[in-house]
Amino acid sequence: MRVYLAEPQGSDMHFTINGTAYTAEPDIRTSLLDLLREHLGLTGSKKGCDHGQCGACTVLVNGRRINSCLSLAVMHQDDEITTIEGLGTPEDLHPLQAAFVKHDGYQCGYCTPGQICSAVGMLDEVKKGWPSHVSETLGDVEFNDGEISERMSGNLCRCAAYPNIVDAIRDVAEAKA
Repeated sequence: MRVYLAEPQGSDMHFTINGTAYTAEPDIRTSLLDLLREHLGLTGSKKGCDHGQCGACTVLVNGRRINSCLSLAVMHQDDEITTIEGLGTPEDLHPLQAAFVKHDGYQCGYCTPGQICSAVGMLDEVKKGWPSHVSETLGDVEFNDGEISERMSGNLCRCAAYPNIVDAIRDVAEAKA
């Protein structure tokens, strides 16, 4: 028995990314990452493993961090999407961007956009009191290096800048406290 698949069909989809409205006509099977990079030219989010294991593609959707390579774009038409391009500008860096520069947490820079977006989401989780696997209680979350490392464990850095990344995140967290 032969099965013939119809040609991929696209239709106008509407997105709000970094506060800007976009319309695109990707195939409905297009990942959020491919929409950002290939259809909209927002290349800050990187395609690392394309399997959700490295975190290079991390973006914020409604304030929550997700691996954009594992999520279909069509699922996020009514969401607020924030990429690294929406966090700061060269003239006015986001505090985490500035801390990564200060602590040399970027080395080659490939994973940095995902690391920073993940850290933004992680700091919001801590502020809301959401525990992680290493939190000692379900109540007040003690923000320490163990919490940072656990919460950032889905973001890989081949340059091994982890101590500097932890320092940068701690620096911003302490400044907000």
